[in-house]
Amino acid sequence: MSFTEQCNEIFNKAINDYHITDNVDTPINNPFDEGTIENRLYLKCWIDTVQWHFEDIIRDPEIDPKDALVLKRRIDKSNQDRTDLVEQIDSYFRQVYSDVKVLPDATINTESPAWAVDRLSILALKIYHMREQTLRSDASDEHLKKCQDKLNVLLEQQVDLSTAINQLLDDIKAGRKYMKVYRQMKMYNDPATNPVLYKK
Repeated sequence: MSFTEQCNEIFNKAINDYHITDNVDTPINNPFDEGTIENRLYLKCWIDTVQWHFEDIIRDPEIDPKDALVLKRRIDKSNQDRTDLVEQIDSYFRQVYSDVKVLPDATINTESPAWAVDRLSILALKIYHMREQTLRSDASDEHLKKCQDKLNVLLEQQVDLSTAINQLLDDIKAGRKYMKVYRQMKMYNDPATNPVLYKK
């Protein structure tokens, strides 16, 4: 099984597990051992899935403004957790490929492997929810067709992205590409760099 096949299998499990209750307050029950890449991938997709539903809820035009503010804070925390987790996954890749001899003409990629995996997780969510739209009994034939067309594109995108990630990992393993990871520097989360916070 390729790395992205493993990713997609774990992502689908996380999404399906979440939808057993379909509730943003459902506690995570990660089935994979702590410290494994499988555990990190499951947690990554669980966070993405909960945040997907946060984003749906906050767009309710009748949401109470106080509830919206609480939810906005939860979305902010979720975004930070997601970013932290991507960095953990990149740390895993750096360790796996730490002994690789980089070739003199090796090139760098536009993004690290973990940020590509992040996009793959979001893509699994898009596929799940677009497929839901194609199965609605209360929607028009036009809506169903539009959603089926979009689903077909998403499925093709999943194949392409999976292929590209596997190729990137092969290139890193062979020394043809090298990893250079820039840690996220989200200034608005840091009391020392957000002027609204440090000027108080």
